[in-house]
Amino acid sequence: MPAHNGIRNRGLPKPTDDGTTFLITEGAGSEDGPPFITLNTNSTLKGVVLYYPQQKVDDIPQPYPWAIAMRGKNPAVLAVEMLNPYNGIDATRNERHLIRDVHGQPLRRGILVDAIYDIGRIENVHFNPWFSMKPKLFQWQMANGEAFIFGRSDWQYVFNTFCFGYKVGYKFIKTGTGMCNGNFLGIGADDCQTALVVEQCAPYGLLITNGQFVSFHGPDPTMINVESGNSGSVRFVNCAFWGPCNQIAKIDGTGTVGFSDCTFSQWGGKEGSLAAIQAHSGTVLIRGCEFRRNHPHITLDKNVSRAVIAENVFTGEAQITNRSEGSVQIGLNVSN
Repeated sequence: MPAHNGIRNRGLPKPTDDGTTFLITEGAGSEDGPPFITLNTNSTLKGVVLYYPQQKVDDIPQPYPWAIAMRGKNPAVLAVEMLNPYNGIDATRNERHLIRDVHGQPLRRGILVDAIYDIGRIENVHFNPWFSMKPKLFQWQMANGEAFIFGRSDWQYVFNTFCFGYKVGYKFIKTGTGMCNGNFLGIGADDCQTALVVEQCAPYGLLITNGQFVSFHGPDPTMINVESGNSGSVRFVNCAFWGPCNQIAKIDGTGTVGFSDCTFSQWGGKEGSLAAIQAHSGTVLIRGCEFRRNHPHITLDKNVSRAVIAENVFTGEAQITNRSEGSVQIGLNVSN
């Protein structure tokens, strides 16, 4: 593959200097239209670069249809650089998709997963601003971009993925076919306005382990936002959260959200008055976590139905505000 930042650095190769590069111009100006490449049953795209030469490095990006659509059974995208697509991979309506070793800077959407009834896998995917960090384009991406979007997917597996510079890093939604459950290991989101958003997920749960989440730009930088429509279960285990955000998590809905063995390093906003975890409703489990700032730690509003806050380590005295009218257990926590 060519050097990632060859567009911006004249000392490095351009995308057309080596390897196989597709120069894509069809469909400019509209997201509607056929994708550049459609993969059907048992088809694979491997070892190429997708480059949109008419996309300017310092302007609001012009729309294009999806670069790749995955359909049928066992489609695969392997070792591909999507240098600057508007929309990257449409991984919907297939069975057992495999997306591995994919890099690039999708500008509006990276990967969309939906209508998956047999297990799909996404591994070693890295979205970073190699094409451009020029202000006009990158600010637009930060205000509009979504790196990974998950609708209905049964047993989705996501392993060692990363994104930088999006409005939302990982987004879980409900579509006409349903919502997502799955195993998310070693995922990361850096410099996203909201690192992870759950609009809705399946009751079987999102299992998120060894994640790293960083938010510090945007009108309300937040690591995790679980919205009012969620009734599913979300678990964060051994995850790290840092960056000068306003809050680590805002939790709403009727589902369950758990944090176990997590590290919270920065939050509070400019005044330091915002709690790291703000639970407005639902069930909350916060166990064995480390809060590394002497700022408000946890707020439970009156509509929180159940909560367990136990065996955590707080910097300073534990600052827990409990307004819940439900069942809450707080104990075995340690302060310094």
